[in-house]
Amino acid sequence: MSSNMADGGFAAGRNTRFPGFDVLDQSGSWDDVTAGVVLARLAASPPLRFFGPEEAAVAAALFDQLLDQPAEPRVPVLSMVDARLADGQTDGWRHEDMPEDGAAFRASLTGLDEDARARGFAGFSALPWAQQSELIGKVQKAPARWHGLRADHVWSLWTRYACTAFYSHPWAWSEIGFGGPAYPRGYSNLGMDRREHWEVRDVAPGASPA
Repeated sequence: MSSNMADGGFAAGRNTRFPGFDVLDQSGSWDDVTAGVVLARLAASPPLRFFGPEEAAVAAALFDQLLDQPAEPRVPVLSMVDARLADGQTDGWRHEDMPEDGAAFRASLTGLDEDARARGFAGFSALPWAQQSELIGKVQKAPARWHGLRADHVWSLWTRYACTAFYSHPWAWSEIGFGGPAYPRGYSNLGMDRREHWEVRDVAPGASPA
């Protein structure tokens, strides 16, 4: 999966609450090191190092479901999670009844594939979108264990990694109206309902994400 598309392509399709806002317009206010780190996230995704091909197909479909990314352009969550797991960059903790995060991911992806095959499909990635959503929802609502793992702990694992990756990417910042790193620019127009000159008003305050 690649992420070499201009920021505007993503924002144009998803940025309905902060129309016209593109966080990359603020990159000139970032120091060189910060800009380098952030802009590198827009580069083409490197080859996967942790997930094998079959695991990657399941994980890609899972992350698309969790983040409602059914089509391109997508924030390259699969690549970002893969890099974390390959480098052993975990959250620094885990539930005592769960394996290490990498092993837990492999086991849970296998579980999704098994559930899909029980329905007569080749695997989870072969399921129609609605049925993928249904299977994931069953994990979220499972009362106890699912394929030998605590279902709520599996759900926590999936969503922690998915959301951390998604909301570290400039495309997601544009979607939520976040101006990116405040250093060295800072914020000066503080107070309820006050905005900096570069911020865009939320045209649908209180609305749920699309």
